[in-house]
Amino acid sequence: MAAALTSRVPAGLLLLLVAQVCCEYGMVHVLSEKGSSKGKDYCILFNSQWAHLPHDLGKASLLQLQDQTASVLCSPSDVPDGGFHNRIPMVMRGNCTFYEKVRLAQINGARGLLIVSREKLAPPKGNGSQYEEIDIPVALLSYTDMLDIGKSFGRSVKVAMYAPNEPVLDYNMVIIFVMAVGTVAIGGYWAGSRDVKKRYMKHKRDDGAEKHDDETVDVTPIMICVFVVMCCSMLVLLYFFYDHLVYVIIGIFCLAASIGLYSCLSPFVRRFPLGKCRIPDNNLPYFHKRPQIRMLLLAVFCISISVIWGVFRNEDQWAWVLQDALGIAFCLYMLKTIRLPTFKGCTLLLMVLFVYDVFFVFITPFLTKTGQSIMVEVAAGPTDSATHEKLPMVLKVPRLNFSPLALCDRPFSLLGFGDILVPGLLVAYCHRFDIQVQSSRVYFVACTIAYGIGLLVTFVALALMQMGQPALLYLVPCTLITSFAVALWRKELAMFWTGSGFAKDLPHPPLGLAPVSCPNPPKDTNAPASQQEAEQQMTNPTLHADERNNPSQCAEELPNLNTRELTNPSIQAEEPHISIPQIEQQTSQNKDDPESKSLTVEKNQLD
Repeated sequence: MAAALTSRVPAGLLLLLVAQVCCEYGMVHVLSEKGSSKGKDYCILFNSQWAHLPHDLGKASLLQLQDQTASVLCSPSDVPDGGFHNRIPMVMRGNCTFYEKVRLAQINGARGLLIVSREKLAPPKGNGSQYEEIDIPVALLSYTDMLDIGKSFGRSVKVAMYAPNEPVLDYNMVIIFVMAVGTVAIGGYWAGSRDVKKRYMKHKRDDGAEKHDDETVDVTPIMICVFVVMCCSMLVLLYFFYDHLVYVIIGIFCLAASIGLYSCLSPFVRRFPLGKCRIPDNNLPYFHKRPQIRMLLLAVFCISISVIWGVFRNEDQWAWVLQDALGIAFCLYMLKTIRLPTFKGCTLLLMVLFVYDVFFVFITPFLTKTGQSIMVEVAAGPTDSATHEKLPMVLKVPRLNFSPLALCDRPFSLLGFGDILVPGLLVAYCHRFDIQVQSSRVYFVACTIAYGIGLLVTFVALALMQMGQPALLYLVPCTLITSFAVALWRKELAMFWTGSGFAKDLPHPPLGLAPVSCPNPPKDTNAPASQQEAEQQMTNPTLHADERNNPSQCAEELPNLNTRELTNPSIQAEEPHISIPQIEQQTSQNKDDPESKSLTVEKNQLD
């Protein structure tokens, strides 16, 4: 991996943590020959295949800069009398190749070459034989920096070119790690808690309080296949039509992020005692539902945040803060809304995206003309892009070190949304399964820790291999194997694989008071024990679990009981009178079954 992290940003969920340098940055240190002013560093782009630059400024040669910007140095006539003996000429870009310029400079005694470019800086290229022939460094300097050098130092200056080392890992990795693991943990916990709360309200036949919540979407294997095909298609389309589609992706991000931010903030806003009044009756779309004033203000606030980011998205000083906030809100919303109902579905999704990830990172370089992977090209933005826009589907934090290379391009450490969402869906499933089997959240905690370990392994690979690393290459095995091992250890693998049936809502107990109308005949002490037990179950006014699940059984016993009442008047005479308060008390006992107790405990924890 190279010195700076950049993003992998395919459209949709699959995004990668990578480190890549599109070009080799260096510095040119400028001093006035008079020594009356302090030196200053300027950014340059160079190609180390021409000649290497020293990493330490103290080891770099301080040479006189010769201003030849009036020419392009493409022919011998552009060489001044006396040549460039022991100096570094500065010429304009254009009219000929880099090789022709640097060859003329080297023949005429130059110790290096600075080429001023009015366009976007790009490393000077050549071929193998040309690289072997040239032994002086050649670099590109921006036209703006050239003007600043003339304004600040005049025409008599000395320069030294060097390429300082920059650490691969930075302290901002800690911030990236905390944001990623925190988002996965909070999103997974929220998704599972919301699911059990919904089941609780349905069990109590009172789902009115939950009508404002968004509905979840259960992902099926067919949906997974369609999604992966769409990801592949969008990635290829971005590779060929980047300048046109990048604005579509930015617009989609603004819309989705504002919805996600609204979804995350609405539970807190509803706790405020102010703004509960509703708008008057009207026939406008959406407003005809008469939403509360506070919710309208929240919607305006969320849209405003997205619009502000969209307008100032290229401001490196502070726009990344808004992008991270919107990105985290979007990820939490997706984890809460999208639900994988079985571990089988989780395994299918993660494995398919794992293969997709590896293919577009490691295989596509053999299929493209430039030899660069499609994922890298789309993530970093094509070098020939006219828009210079970046896809926004990443969390980004600026580097915290004080390397001089920060002058060239403010470096960021980035983590794609897919590296959060894909494992996060598995974490959410583990939390729902914990609630289902009442396992004290062992699956949730284990899978969250495994995600953190996988992310740390990605960072280590980033530092050791010095090449682009797809994060799902490490996150998928860590999370899947850990979840599988916990289920195997607890001997719940079969339930964990199929979801134990909680993909569907639990059956509801039938309504009715048939059991309380059953009489209570006297016991026959001479009857066999089995008959006494059967009579005890028949006359018990409590609604048994098997009677709740099979109400027809009780209905079949009632005709037999009526027949006994007709043939045995003593039973009628001794039948106790059941009053309304007794019925209410008996009905309340029905709610104390184990299922109601467990759901009540979870509801109290959520409150």
